[in-house]
Amino acid sequence: MTSAVLLPFGLLGAYVAGSINFSIILFRLLGRCDPRTRYSGNAGVTNVYRQAGLPLAALVLTLDMGRAMVVALLAERLGGASLAPWAGLALILGSHFSCFHGWPCGKGVANYLGFYALLLPLGVSLALAVYLIIFLLTRISFLGSCGIVATLTAFGCARWIHEPSALAAVLITSGSILWFHRGNVALLLHRKGVR
Repeated sequence: MTSAVLLPFGLLGAYVAGSINFSIILFRLLGRCDPRTRYSGNAGVTNVYRQAGLPLAALVLTLDMGRAMVVALLAERLGGASLAPWAGLALILGSHFSCFHGWPCGKGVANYLGFYALLLPLGVSLALAVYLIIFLLTRISFLGSCGIVATLTAFGCARWIHEPSALAAVLITSGSILWFHRGNVALLLHRKGVR
């Protein structure tokens, strides 16, 4: 099959994969309420950490990143490196606008890291370092997440600078993740505390 035929199925598959929210599933299996009902109202790793501690948050992070790595591997093998960023966008949109759990779910940062772990390994390593530095200085997780997005966007732009379609997917994905954090930005600007 040609990549033009595979593309819609690949994007749909990436969206559906992203729609599986491991924190909601694990909380249900453990008899806990939906993680979106407390703290930030998000089903992401940081909110899992706040509610259930480091071991469960680490498991959710590992599952999210592992799933995203599989999607990236399949996207690159089936669609080529220039189409892979579009699968990343579909994955992130599934993570936030889940067809299984309603929305909003996660904000896509763990999936973003996992997706680019195979495609931009140096970028992911640096992005994690940036997150740690920002978090240690501010103690605000979402600012560290913004550091991850900025770092991976820079690496993605450098990799796909001569491929406008792939570059557009990188920029749309980054913009989407930052848009998903708009509530955090508003809280920070109004000094009401940050989720």
